[in-house]
Amino acid sequence: MTPIMLELLIRSLWETILMTVASGVISLVAGLPLGLALVATAHGGIAENLWINRVLGSVINGFRSVPFIILLVALIPLTRLIVGTALGTWAAIVPLAIAATPYYARIAEVSLREVDRGLIDAVRAMGGNRWTIIREVLVPEALPGIVAGFTVTLVTLIGASAMAGAIGAGGLGDLAIRYGYQRFETSVMIAVVAVLIVLVCGIQWLGDRLVARLDHR
Repeated sequence: MTPIMLELLIRSLWETILMTVASGVISLVAGLPLGLALVATAHGGIAENLWINRVLGSVINGFRSVPFIILLVALIPLTRLIVGTALGTWAAIVPLAIAATPYYARIAEVSLREVDRGLIDAVRAMGGNRWTIIREVLVPEALPGIVAGFTVTLVTLIGASAMAGAIGAGGLGDLAIRYGYQRFETSVMIAVVAVLIVLVCGIQWLGDRLVARLDHR
């Protein structure tokens, strides 16, 4: 691989990391409260409201049912409104975050539902309000699952960011398409695949280590 291609590979790796981390953080900040809302408003929840729960669940399911490549194109007007352009790394963060948020919300919901009901009832019996239950019981007890789910979300975002490269979002996907596929440079394609494998394995390893530490705290 030539020095120029190596430089492009490094730049594309940085763009992929930027897209993944930025959209991942947004999905965590927005998705966790959505997951909490789904659990709290469900039947028997700490703030039971089946109407809100059904509406919120339907909206989340609606976004999750749209394939990412279609969502990517459908959100171009919104992306232009927010970022000012539909091309480039920063533009790709918008659809990536919107796609990842409902996905992570459902993962967080599953982890939160597994919290022992007895703990919640105990805090209620001691006079704890809803925020106390969320802060002292739900989130701490579900934290290993929340972190594990976030790790899975980041790995999924890496694949989605590569797909976003098909419409000029930059990153490793764009490099693989423009040089590895369109210019038939096999070495570039192999290098991109190798870097993606290392990146995914590294994120999964870090996530697993953090989950193991939280499990033994």
